[in-house]
Amino acid sequence: MNQELRFLLNDTEIRLSEAGAGDTLLDFLRLNRRLTGSKEGCAEGDCGACTVLVGRLHHGQLRYEPINACIRFLASCHGCHVVTIEHLRGPDGDLHPVQAAMVEHHGSQCGFCTPGFVMALYGLWMGNPRPDMGAIETALQGNLCRCTGYEPIVKAAFAASEAGGQHMDALIAERTRISAQLAAIPADRVEIARGDDRAILPADAADLAQVLAENPKATLVAGATDVGLWVTKHLRNISPAVFIGHLQDLKRIQITPGHITIGAGVTYSEFEPFILQHFPEAQDYWLRIGGWQVRNAGTIGGNVANGSPIGETPPLLIALGASLVLRSTEGRREIPVEDYFIAYGQQDRRPGEFLESITVPLRGDALIAAYKVSKRHHADISAAAAAFRVETDGSIITDARVAFGGMAGIPKRAPHAEAALQGQPFAAETFEAAARAVADDFQPLSDWRASAAYRQQLAANFFRRFWLEQSGIEHRLRRGA
Repeated sequence: MNQELRFLLNDTEIRLSEAGAGDTLLDFLRLNRRLTGSKEGCAEGDCGACTVLVGRLHHGQLRYEPINACIRFLASCHGCHVVTIEHLRGPDGDLHPVQAAMVEHHGSQCGFCTPGFVMALYGLWMGNPRPDMGAIETALQGNLCRCTGYEPIVKAAFAASEAGGQHMDALIAERTRISAQLAAIPADRVEIARGDDRAILPADAADLAQVLAENPKATLVAGATDVGLWVTKHLRNISPAVFIGHLQDLKRIQITPGHITIGAGVTYSEFEPFILQHFPEAQDYWLRIGGWQVRNAGTIGGNVANGSPIGETPPLLIALGASLVLRSTEGRREIPVEDYFIAYGQQDRRPGEFLESITVPLRGDALIAAYKVSKRHHADISAAAAAFRVETDGSIITDARVAFGGMAGIPKRAPHAEAALQGQPFAAETFEAAARAVADDFQPLSDWRASAAYRQQLAANFFRRFWLEQSGIEHRLRRGA
């Protein structure tokens, strides 16, 4: 066991023998290191003003991603390279191409949000040297600006792309050295504390099982895109906290005949190429899970395990017929994802267990769709969401799985609506009957995101939308036919 937290911060190695479970990276940067370029705007991963890059060795390859420092816990930076706005520079020590482009195109007014935009665009500039408009808009999903609007910032993104120079960038030129420094940090269990405020980083998944056996009431923290708000907004004490975002054996993605198995620690961004390859109909849905920074940190397993009724991945996984594996020192057990959710705030996870992996059947010939309605199109929590998996023999629906989020205390299927589809003709009348039947499946609540009546209307309209898309009518309407 190691009692020292180690990571790289810009060009300095940090070694800490004291830190609390709830200490955030942003507070450490601003208060401890006086790196004040990163700003706190929202303290919930919503505005992007705190964006920094975090590099981590992923199966031996060093990869940098923009993340929100305001909800990134300091302990989770062990073994990482944290890069702040202060580290950016051009090859001659002058402005970085992204910074120069922001100046040239007047992408800043008050300047509060500017460091976050620059860091997000820096991450894009490194990973996608020739981005199109869609890639730029996706990269800026998690950043808010109230002064310039986004047009000059988008122009700056294109200008930085034209400027190029990635091969001379410090994070590219020094990648071998930085990789060696990170690889030299021991992969032992780390336990660090400030008084009774404890943080634990297991060495691997087997060690995680042992840690949870020793600390059955510990808070599990993967990407912290939800748990971070427990601390910054609700001032909750999460100690002892067990951090698992670094565990490589929870980041495996394995494709076998008919199935894909996803490690619980796989982030939304890491799984995005597989969505595009195997479930392309859900790509837009996937890209609306938070902003880019949130998808770089948040994990699929964490989104399922915390049991939120408005998490985006459970409806899709349930509709696809996925199952999950729970592990402890006593072994493993597998259950359908839909059976994991018992009631609001209650899941079928025993003391000492953790979610290890999720197995999803591949599509076959099924028709698949996923929908989400929220107050903002991007980077917002669902008012309601739905996922469909429908099989036909060409004219008759032979199987239908439809799952919803935001309609009940847990994500769940719609049995009455499914029954209205099963064995019926693949026709408008059938989906209209399902739209009426879904009212018998849910009694949603009213809250500030949506009223109960609005949610009921959404649920019905999702069936109508599915029919319009799958029958080709929507496509013809868009073409003016």
